[in-house]
Amino acid sequence: MCPSGQKTITADSAPDFYGIDHYGFPRVGEDDPSDPKGYYPPYLRSERFQKYGYHVEELRDGFYWVTSAGYDAAFVVTGEGVVAIDAPPTLGENMLAAIEEVTDQPVTHVVYSHWHADHIGAASVFGPDVEIVAHRITKELLERFPDPKRPVPTRTFENDYVLDVGGVELHLSYKGENHCPGNIFVYAPRQKVLTAVDILSPGSVTFMHCDASQNISGWYEAHSQILEYDFDFFVGGHHMHYGTREQVELCVEYFADVLEGATAAVERFSGSDVLVGILAGAGQDRVFVGTENWISSMANYTTRHVLEKRTSNGQLWWERLAGATTQTKYHAYTVLESIRLERPRPDYRMRGTNPPPFQT
Repeated sequence: MCPSGQKTITADSAPDFYGIDHYGFPRVGEDDPSDPKGYYPPYLRSERFQKYGYHVEELRDGFYWVTSAGYDAAFVVTGEGVVAIDAPPTLGENMLAAIEEVTDQPVTHVVYSHWHADHIGAASVFGPDVEIVAHRITKELLERFPDPKRPVPTRTFENDYVLDVGGVELHLSYKGENHCPGNIFVYAPRQKVLTAVDILSPGSVTFMHCDASQNISGWYEAHSQILEYDFDFFVGGHHMHYGTREQVELCVEYFADVLEGATAAVERFSGSDVLVGILAGAGQDRVFVGTENWISSMANYTTRHVLEKRTSNGQLWWERLAGATTQTKYHAYTVLESIRLERPRPDYRMRGTNPPPFQT
């Protein structure tokens, strides 16, 4: 037994105790109790999904969402060809299978959300004759780091571009670096579907470290940019679900709480008295140990702030978003580091003053 009195979890006992398999994933037909009830969608339990490994669903008027349950992509049937948005390797040729389920039209265009292989690493399945549209930076990165499975874009744009195929429009927009340089917004105005990959994951928090994003200030800015669109459906690139506007707003609320907690943590643990105590406790000759203690203290403070705070409907975050219990500590670290590195500094050391030993 654990000191708390809870049962010790082992690989052998986990399936009976938690309803998860030996790899830590919920068994088919059962929800993980650490995630909100009903998070795992019905298609996961279908014989068809178990056999083929993908699910496709029309959102509105020829715009389809397709998922492997871990990665999402989309496509639009226009009447003059199909426009695919991304091609994750976890879907691979299942992107073709999903398209063939609903139309015999060929894929004529592919839109890259950004250059990362986990989202476009199967783009070669569409063949050599498609037009590939992406931001200029995405092309530059793929030319610099070539990959035959990610063909170089054939058409690029700088800020905004309207892709019109058979009278069906996709509005592509680059608003600056967020998840990574070149990551774009893809908006279908007629269908009111917005695709913005690796920013928010409806029904859940994102993967750790804010979905491994590179510019956290820009990534937070993208949250408000998303809400400026008039959308009914949201495709975020991950996590089993497309989203409604309400679900997207819930994700924005969660990360606002992370930022609130991280900001308080940086302020609280950056005073000279606290810093001296943490570093002195580690020993002056153990700088990295002291730094780890300092960062860990801030991350723990932020995590507790988020997980103990009542949300807008009175529930806790783990009751509303999947992954809150496991991913919040990683988001906390990433966000507090972005506060230290990307946001304005409160002050700097004046000549002849000591402490603090260093400024955050």
